[in-house]
Amino acid sequence: MLAFILRRLFQSLIVMLSVALIAFAMFRFVGDPVNQIVSIDTPQAQVAEIRRSLGLDDAFLVQFGRYIYNAARLEFGVSYQFRLPVISLLGERAPATLELAFCSALFSLAVGIPMGVYTALRRESPLAKLFQAVSLVGISLPTFLIGILLIYLFSVTLGWLPSFGRGEVVKIGSWWTTGLLTSSGLKALILPSVTLGLFQMTLIMRLVRAEMLEVLRADYIKFARARGLKTSAIHFGHALKNTLVPVITIAGLQLGSIIAFAIITETVFQWPGMGQLFLRSVQNVDIPIMAAYLMLISFLFVSINLAVDLLYALVDPRLRATVGV
Repeated sequence: MLAFILRRLFQSLIVMLSVALIAFAMFRFVGDPVNQIVSIDTPQAQVAEIRRSLGLDDAFLVQFGRYIYNAARLEFGVSYQFRLPVISLLGERAPATLELAFCSALFSLAVGIPMGVYTALRRESPLAKLFQAVSLVGISLPTFLIGILLIYLFSVTLGWLPSFGRGEVVKIGSWWTTGLLTSSGLKALILPSVTLGLFQMTLIMRLVRAEMLEVLRADYIKFARARGLKTSAIHFGHALKNTLVPVITIAGLQLGSIIAFAIITETVFQWPGMGQLFLRSVQNVDIPIMAAYLMLISFLFVSINLAVDLLYALVDPRLRATVGV
């Protein structure tokens, strides 16, 4: 098992270096960041001094090596736009994005798995057909349109929930803030969480349904019925357990996708997260923020993939023998 973990860590390191190289190479030719710092009438001597102080006159490999060294120490430089350390800007907005992502993932799992199990066990019931119709809507409609429709229904028409912002937040520790401890924060979290998690919920529901139908036709399920086991024990102790491996795969990858692609939801609901900060950095060619954001998202994806691989061994005993646990 230790060799397996070390091998995956080495592969993850190669992936991180590749992403960092591609991102840094792309953003180096997006535009001149000095133009975003100085005004039109700034003397050329001052422009050259700013370029030298930022290290933009160095060779590409020198800049990339310096960036990797600093990133390993969580030093991503200073924002060209805000004139503040990038790590502090991301740290201020990370709690909002992570809170939204985890609530969306929890919603998709808590709703998607029971819906998938029900539609597999009660295929011809009216409620199962309704669930399948909802899944088609969740997959077909784009995220921004779902958010706008929810805002129109629950904020504009009914007036039950706020349409933008994070609500009142409580500070925990030196940098973490949460809206889960206030009523306005909980209300503000509902619509963006549902909007962001609806696609993942429908995906998990359809996956669980398909896997459950396949498992219920397996020979060991027929043997369990012949032994006289209770229906609930067969469905939840044997069938559902054997559908967890693909569900863990999708849930793990979708958690990374939720964090990475929360930009649209944060824009629709004016959610003060890292996605909004990334969009502003793209508009202003703020390379340190863009590169740091992509590095952070890549690290999250790699970490989640490693955690998913380790969970495989816990769920499926056959995989433990494969990796030598």
